[in-house]
Amino acid sequence: MSTAEPLHEYVEGLTITGLLRRNAQDFAELPALTTGPGPHAGTLNWAQLRAEVAALTRGLAALGVRRGDRVLVAMSRRAEHWVTDLAVAHLGALPCSTYDTLSTEQIGALARHSDARVVVVEAGEPWSRWRPVLDQLPHVRVVVLDPDTTAPADDPRIVAYAAVRNALPPDAAAFEALTDAVVPDQPLALVYTSGTTGDPKGVVLTHRNVIHECAMQDRLFPLPDHPATVAYLPMGHVAERVLGIYLPVYTAGHVTLCPDAGQLLPTLLAVRPQSFFGVPRVWEKLAAGLLSQITALPADRAAEVARAQQTALAVYRLRSEGAEVPAETVRELDASDRQVLEPLRATVGLDGCQRAFSGAAPIPTGVLEFLASVGLPVYEVWGLSETTGAATVSTPQAFALGSVGRPGPGIEVKEAQDGELLIRGPVVFAGYLQADGRVEPATDAEGWLATGDVGTVDSRGIVTVTDRKKEMIITAGGKNIAPAKIESRLRAHPLIAYAVAVGDRRRYVTALLVLDEEAAPLWARSNGIDATSLDELARHPKVLATLDTAVEETNAVLSRAEQVKLYRVLAGPWTAESGELTPKLSLRRRAIAERHAATIESMYDG
Repeated sequence: MSTAEPLHEYVEGLTITGLLRRNAQDFAELPALTTGPGPHAGTLNWAQLRAEVAALTRGLAALGVRRGDRVLVAMSRRAEHWVTDLAVAHLGALPCSTYDTLSTEQIGALARHSDARVVVVEAGEPWSRWRPVLDQLPHVRVVVLDPDTTAPADDPRIVAYAAVRNALPPDAAAFEALTDAVVPDQPLALVYTSGTTGDPKGVVLTHRNVIHECAMQDRLFPLPDHPATVAYLPMGHVAERVLGIYLPVYTAGHVTLCPDAGQLLPTLLAVRPQSFFGVPRVWEKLAAGLLSQITALPADRAAEVARAQQTALAVYRLRSEGAEVPAETVRELDASDRQVLEPLRATVGLDGCQRAFSGAAPIPTGVLEFLASVGLPVYEVWGLSETTGAATVSTPQAFALGSVGRPGPGIEVKEAQDGELLIRGPVVFAGYLQADGRVEPATDAEGWLATGDVGTVDSRGIVTVTDRKKEMIITAGGKNIAPAKIESRLRAHPLIAYAVAVGDRRRYVTALLVLDEEAAPLWARSNGIDATSLDELARHPKVLATLDTAVEETNAVLSRAEQVKLYRVLAGPWTAESGELTPKLSLRRRAIAERHAATIESMYDG
């Protein structure tokens, strides 16, 4: 891509469906999609993938799917998920991937709000959660059951995936006509927000939104042709929808599916991706794995690694300050990286990673600095479902610790009078889907989107996000406090998986601390503690003494109003299934406040 050409001009007229056709024609034999890291995984090349999409497109059309309809996809990360998504897009309908953590009640609410006409659901556990809802959804014309399962005779709406895929003979001319009919401003996908502070909203993204997002990432962080990536996040997450489906179509890349997120490390080791995005919790776990590798090294080797880390961290800090790095230091880093740090990164499959991002929540600076010290600088991005994912991107040329980088090409960010960040540009979504089927824009008359995030834009254009506007703590004394600042510092301690600052309309700030289910038992053993369960550790005097110190160290860098006066330790673990986290592992603050109300009140009694 020419970096001189304005991005909006470069991508004008492109659509995801058109790029899929390009890939099938120009890169027909190159791998597009591999179903897992193991020896039994299958691979579709670009010609095969488009042929599968064409077959399913015909079948869905025969079911009555039309332009503007909504199609829900309740599948794990499997090839049929990709095929379904792209087939629905060819019909001008809106695919929407649902989170596999939704309760039956939430499934029903989402299906009713979206007014879905078809649900493509996987057999097994997803089907068991969907089946009770169908009686409440008479508007769902057909539910497609996958894999090849006999359709229940008592419900004529249900048909097997294979029957839909094989419903009609090939018709190349009709499929090409569908591809030609798609235009950039046509809706491409429906993504529901995770609902951290309220009910989820249906975000409608267009081809133009998605193409610009992909082109922006490709321009800011160019990769070799046909890059290898891994898809492991929930498909309902806007990041995985862009990075797992649309960006590989844009770059004609090769994506390997990780059906079980618990198998991420083996997948990384098998694929060795050139690009990788992780939410903070994923990076924290990878950092912990690398640290355990270092601590197990013999003394002489550990000293060698420490020297290399020192050089890498020094370079990272200079670059974060916008300072020039001496040429001799760069040469020293290059040599030590090849000999010392690259083999270390290879133990987690990231030795070939050229583009590492973190987003969806703040990441502790200590984690960023540790990863940079092993030659894996991770760059923070910021955005929303409503901005098609990342709107600002940190790059090696423009980043600062604690910031989220500059707006991408063609994107503007400014501060409102109350500090809220506003965004304008081609990644801003079409609008929210309403219950009556309308798509209602959320921008003002000048095209600015209120993000709900509070932050600043400095003289270099680098954006720093302070917190969510709705999550800001206003104490009884009228002090405005950003909980993320407190929580990020607390989470830097290896014992703490999650921290929640509390204090809105209260006299002082308190915190809930959740033990790390993996690190806490290891820490206990290394400190001679016999207790093994998280419940025991949450009450153990040595653990509490260590957390006292962690809170004191955090308070030392906070203003008096921000300081944590009391805290309580919760055993956890917290998960999306337990209700405290969203599927993207963000805090559900309202649910946490309700579930742990008694514990919170105990810190304010008297």
